Amino acid sequence: MHQAESQERFVERRAAQWSSFEDDLARIEAHHAVAAPDFPERYRRICQHLAIARHRAYGPEVVDRLNDLAVRGHQQLYGRQPTAPWFIEGVRRTFPAAVRAEWRLFLLSALLFYGSFFATAIAIQIEPALVYSFLDPQMVAEMEAMYDPESDRFLQERAADSDVFMFGFYVYNNTSIGFQTFASGLLAGLGTVFILLSNGLTIGAVFGHLIQIGYGDTLLPFVIGHGSFELTAIVLAGVAGLRMGAAVIAPGRRSRGAALTHAAQKVLPIVIGFGVFFLIAAFLEAFWSSRHTLPDMVRFSVGAVLWVVVGAYLLLAGRGAPRAA
Repeated sequence: MHQAESQERFVERRAAQWSSFEDDLARIEAHHAVAAPDFPERYRRICQHLAIARHRAYGPEVVDRLNDLAVRGHQQLYGRQPTAPWFIEGVRRTFPAAVRAEWRLFLLSALLFYGSFFATAIAIQIEPALVYSFLDPQMVAEMEAMYDPESDRFLQERAADSDVFMFGFYVYNNTSIGFQTFASGLLAGLGTVFILLSNGLTIGAVFGHLIQIGYGDTLLPFVIGHGSFELTAIVLAGVAGLRMGAAVIAPGRRSRGAALTHAAQKVLPIVIGFGVFFLIAAFLEAFWSSRHTLPDMVRFSVGAVLWVVVGAYLLLAGRGAPRAA
């Protein structure tokens, strides 16, 4: 009789813990979720309860239940293998999820960059001489020579060794801009804002001027192929920089150093991601966009598909993937 009363009290005092652990196990098993941080400690308590129940020779309904929970908990802690290498997991889920978590800063970064870009391009259509407010005459002349539809540059394919050289040049140039945009966030975010605006104004001036003088037929088929990755990478670099700037301005209850460390951990997937985007953009710019003999319809179609792919990837990738229980 004493043992039955002891078992009843034992179960009554711990039943809520067992039910909670059982519910979490069910969620992890059903959705392939990642265990919560306190899962190992709760698993150890289940093992302790099982050892006590066996030592006191409690009934099989108690021992069997605890044994089942212990076996299932052990399987989740020690029996599951990573579903994919860290890089694949980063591409599949971590990077796009980190971007979505910073959607407010993404919108702000996009507004700063694309807002200045389109405002400048439109203004130059109205007042063409404004281009010299953003670009010096030598740069304007160089841009005109590069995209002149009568130039031999658009009448022949580039040599393979030139493609490789340009690929290296694009990687260096683009990633330099991206990491400057990110690192400048340490200046209370003002450096990032300045680079986003200055890049938007400069690129907008180039686009606006070339379209205004009738060179859009050579410019647009060239840039649409790699623009989805390159321009999005600039915005993402802005997101990372703005997050670091926010940590400098408003560290909250953390010290400024701790806030910067925390912000850097949050944006690390974005930093790696925009680096990969710049690499893809450089590859496309060197080996695809430069194929001037391809029909414009083909180049516009591929470019449009890539814009959709980039947007859908950042918006949808990783949804429904493993998450904390």
